[in-house]
Amino acid sequence: MTRPGRLGVGVIGAGKVGAVLGAALRAAEHAVVGVSAVSEASRERAETLLPGVPILEIPDVVERSELVLLAVPDDALGSLVEGLAKLGAWQPGQLVAHTSGRHGVGVLAPVRAAGAIPLAIHPAMTFTGMSLDLGRLMDCRFGVTADPAMLPIAQALVVEMGAEPVVIAEADRVAYHAALAHGSNHLVTIAAQAAEILARIGVAEPDRLLGPLLRASLENALSAGESALTGPVARGDVGTVTAHVEALGELANDGGSPDIFEAYRAMARATARRAERRGLFGADVRARLEEALAPREDDGGAAPDPREEP
Repeated sequence: MTRPGRLGVGVIGAGKVGAVLGAALRAAEHAVVGVSAVSEASRERAETLLPGVPILEIPDVVERSELVLLAVPDDALGSLVEGLAKLGAWQPGQLVAHTSGRHGVGVLAPVRAAGAIPLAIHPAMTFTGMSLDLGRLMDCRFGVTADPAMLPIAQALVVEMGAEPVVIAEADRVAYHAALAHGSNHLVTIAAQAAEILARIGVAEPDRLLGPLLRASLENALSAGESALTGPVARGDVGTVTAHVEALGELANDGGSPDIFEAYRAMARATARRAERRGLFGADVRARLEEALAPREDDGGAAPDPREEP
């Protein structure tokens, strides 16, 4: 027997996020009535995660749906919503939820004007677009934003997908998204840079060397915050930091990626300032660290320090 309150769901964008969330809603016994998929990869993803769901044009998906899930890139969301509004596609009472981290419900103003109900539900997770993501939702939180009267609807949808909702104010959506992007995306960049250094000095399988260390560092940071910080910068070990700068500069001059050199210095400066604020050392040590990290004429094309005059 069908559970009460089940919705006809249309998924616009069968990317890694849309297809997985559509499958999660289907597992909660909502009926996925249509999905839009343009690329071959998205069509294959829809067929795998949403078997039997018809692949339709976007206006047809909207027409069939009680809940429309907009899983499209941030920069495409506004124009898509406005374009559908000009077609008269939005329906009074229809639920329209987007998965953008950056946007709240303001971007859905044309939806509201048509009498539909705008919701923002963003999963704070990285997706592969495969079925294993469904299990990850159980340990995931969503940043949800909606009008106060409609907030319980957004929260309920997240709970039905097996995740936990966290309310984010409309004015805070960009800062919320910046925090997640800074933590997740730059973590990937740093891991890739560290692996490249090891590979350049001949270490086989650098991921095997880095994996235990990076996993432990992340777990410690999440559980203990900045008190988990270790290493030469936190110790005020100026000599070691100076040696790091020299070694990375040589790698950059020898054909290595200059972004590694730039990133090390930027992150080391930030770490030094935060360590000083925590009382790990005084301003004199921080100044010596920043001097060691300052750009030099033989930096091999690395970007200049933004604090310096051109």
